[in-house]
Amino acid sequence: MKSFSVTVVALMASRAAAFAPASSSQCTVTELGAAMPDRMWDSMVDKTERSAALPFLPRPINLDGSMVGDVGFDPFYLSSIPKNFAGIIQPPTWEETAGLPTLYWMREAELKHSRVAMLAWFGWLATDGAFGVTMRFPGDIYSVESIPTSYEAHNVLVEQGSMGFLLLAVAVVEFCTSAVMVEVSKGESDREAGDFGLDPLKFLKDKSTEEQNKMKLRELLNGRLAMLAFGGIATQSALSDSGHIFPYFA
Repeated sequence: MKSFSVTVVALMASRAAAFAPASSSQCTVTELGAAMPDRMWDSMVDKTERSAALPFLPRPINLDGSMVGDVGFDPFYLSSIPKNFAGIIQPPTWEETAGLPTLYWMREAELKHSRVAMLAWFGWLATDGAFGVTMRFPGDIYSVESIPTSYEAHNVLVEQGSMGFLLLAVAVVEFCTSAVMVEVSKGESDREAGDFGLDPLKFLKDKSTEEQNKMKLRELLNGRLAMLAFGGIATQSALSDSGHIFPYFA
């Protein structure tokens, strides 16, 4: 009987020990937590401020309102990703450079796409006769009989070879614009993103900084709208049942 009691006490003690916290496990968890690196998120946002455009999100760290057109709209926080974009236009193994930060590269891309979209929106509608006159290059290959609508222009021009010249022209422009980006990445130029000094009508001549920023803001807002507008007319034209003819709603 005595040996049976000892056996029961031993079993109960062993089961109770199974529920007791293990000190070695605590140490392991504590050490693991201490070794965890800081989250990148903490360096990508300013937790003390809210985005002006999206008040339910914290402000992206690089969008502090100092840049023209900056309203804090970056729901995916792409502008906060630390990256040197100089390697895209120049192999980084050539020489050491100061680099192109993410925000500079994205503003350059935004302005380039904005300007192209403004031209593309007008060109698409003009060649479809949206402004009362059907505007085409001279020559039978560009006539309405050869290219009925803007929607069909791409495939027709590829087949007749005109798109090859356009590709060459775009390549020359990209090569020339990349040269100045290399200068910026090397610290040889303090050029503002998107500024090519192209102002043939002297809109910015003898203007104050405030007036220049207003003009830059107008270009940026119109460019952002044009990117949406061009996507809209291209999509609606493709979905149109009226032969892709303006106004594309039939």
